[in-house]
Amino acid sequence: MTMKGGRLCLWLAPVALLLSACSSAPGPSSSPEDATSSDSLSGPVVEQRWDLLLVGTNERLSMPETPFFEIDRDGRVSGHDGCNRFTGKARLGDSQRIEISELSTTRKACPNQEDAQRITDMLENAYRYLIDHDRLVIFGPDSRVLGGWRESN
Repeated sequence: MTMKGGRLCLWLAPVALLLSACSSAPGPSSSPEDATSSDSLSGPVVEQRWDLLLVGTNERLSMPETPFFEIDRDGRVSGHDGCNRFTGKARLGDSQRIEISELSTTRKACPNQEDAQRITDMLENAYRYLIDHDRLVIFGPDSRVLGGWRESN
C-alpha cells in the first residue's frame, strides 16, 4: 500500500467508526422523503463533482476513466462509472440521509464491467453520507462503508 493510500485508510477508519456509532439506529425522521417541502435540493453534496477514491475502505480501482457523480438542485444525479455514463434521481434527508435510485447507464463495452457495476451498486445502496473537508464517505443501511469520494478540483 502506498503512503498516500495508507493515510487515506487511516482517515476512513475513524470516520466509519464514528458514523456507525452515531447512526446504528435510524432516527425518527431519517427518510429522504422528509427532507424538505420544496423541490430544490441543497447542501454540501449538491452541485459538486465527486471523484471516486476507494471502494469499501481500502480498494482502489483501475478504470479507463475516473468514476464520478454529481447531484444537481433538481435531484438529478449524473456521472460516469469508469466505463459508462449514468443518470438517475437523488433524494436527501435529515441526518445525512441519501437515496439514489432509477440509475440508467449507457451500454459501452468495457474490460472492467464488473468494477463499473460496483460503482453503480454503491450509489444505489447508499443510505447515509458524511463529508469531512473535501472527502465524502458513503455508508450502506447497515452502516458499512461502501466507498469514499473526493471533491473534484
